Amino acid sequence: MPRDSKVWLGAAGIVVRGEEALVVKKAYGGLKGKWSFPAGFVQQGERVDQAAVREVLEETGITAKVTQIVAVRTGVIKEEISDNMIVFLMDYVSGEPKAQEGEIEVAAFLPIADLIVNPLSTQYMRIILPKLYAQGAYLTGKDYPIDPVFGYTSYQIFS
Repeated sequence: MPRDSKVWLGAAGIVVRGEEALVVKKAYGGLKGKWSFPAGFVQQGERVDQAAVREVLEETGITAKVTQIVAVRTGVIKEEISDNMIVFLMDYVSGEPKAQEGEIEVAAFLPIADLIVNPLSTQYMRIILPKLYAQGAYLTGKDYPIDPVFGYTSYQIFS
């Protein structure tokens, strides 16, 4: 996604392993020094769920599988930039956390209960995590036959 675009679409992954969630501390920007979920921009030619899987792997070395959408974070930055993030719950598949050089200071699985009250956790993490298992049904993804009208090459609906 071009950084000069005024509409941003990002994807984040909450990878859960037991009672812990995978978190990172970014090495730069507004989230430097704070715990956040692995996340980044959707790239040209990929679905938003694929972006979440890619970002988790790139930032942490963890392989994970998307299961559900748990939140949508949307806001406007300085009355100009539409900043949108789809947050996915993900199943841990394999690997041990390893911070991406130059991007991430620390990658780790930490207790969810601790992250909820940790002052170094991002605000949206402290809002989302307490509701993680309390909401009941979330939006789950399913592949459907591709509708040829628009020329999709990859197609999934979360409902």
